Amino acid sequence: MLRFPILMAAAVGAILAQEPAAPKPEAPPPAAEPKKTVYSFEGKPMKLHFACKPEDIESFGLTCSTDEPCDVYLELAAVEKVGEKLFLTGNLHTSAVTLWSILLGSEDGGKTWSEVYDRVRSAGFEQIQFIDFEIGWIGGQQLLALPRDPFFLITSDGGKTWRRRPVYGEPRVGAIQQFSFENKNNGELLIDRTQGGDSGGRYEYYETNTGGDSWGLRQVTPAAPRLKHPRFHNTDWRLRADAPSKSFHIERRAGTRWQTVSSFLVKVGECQPPELKLAEPPSEAEAEKTAAPEASGVFVIPSEPGKAPKKKKPTLKKP
Repeated sequence: MLRFPILMAAAVGAILAQEPAAPKPEAPPPAAEPKKTVYSFEGKPMKLHFACKPEDIESFGLTCSTDEPCDVYLELAAVEKVGEKLFLTGNLHTSAVTLWSILLGSEDGGKTWSEVYDRVRSAGFEQIQFIDFEIGWIGGQQLLALPRDPFFLITSDGGKTWRRRPVYGEPRVGAIQQFSFENKNNGELLIDRTQGGDSGGRYEYYETNTGGDSWGLRQVTPAAPRLKHPRFHNTDWRLRADAPSKSFHIERRAGTRWQTVSSFLVKVGECQPPELKLAEPPSEAEAEKTAAPEASGVFVIPSEPGKAPKKKKPTLKKP
């Protein structure tokens, strides 16, 4: 009759004797995305954020000084409207060097803006095309001594995310002159090789059936061929450089007039080396502390090398 309680007690004792399981480490919280700068248009041109780091002066080969800093300018190349969204392409540059690409987006018709793709070093974004509310392309290239390494930014979610795809499989001189997509898969592209030194011809004509993920060369010619399916630009929107306000205006057609919906200042900042701070002269109190100590009345006679110096004994006078 006592067997069952005894077995139960033994089982309970065995359970209690077990060491408690170590708690599982908590997963670290996901890293917060860096907060994006939001620009709000309130009737005056907005200034794009730009900070020139000291190392940028050397890495970009800028010849700037504190007396003659290098001014940095915004250049906008194209505007595209997609529903209520607007996209702006361009770059930041000095008078001699392209610094960074710029891609701005607005979801409220131009009232507020933010950068929707990270800036690409020494590159510029130019032409842009959406074939519907989700799928779009932006053409760009590295802008060094010569335009080179053309590429596309491709989105399939209305510009929320973009993926970058090169046109060439290796570094080469060339710039996107025109491109056009007739649907989400098929498109054509014209590359200007400018001063690349190739003898076959200046222009390269490409086609894609993969939505721009890869391109096939179809023709090389000395004169620019016409695209088979040229795109039709939205004539109700435009960019205009306004000299009095020194800014780019984003405008839409309102009947026979143009209405400004946003604007950005052309000059965004400057690059210059950090100022060198000169050491200040010491104060009178500090100068007194560092002054030579007064004579103590004890004289030390220089000794021969290897011997300790002897102190001069004071002379006692007889009374």
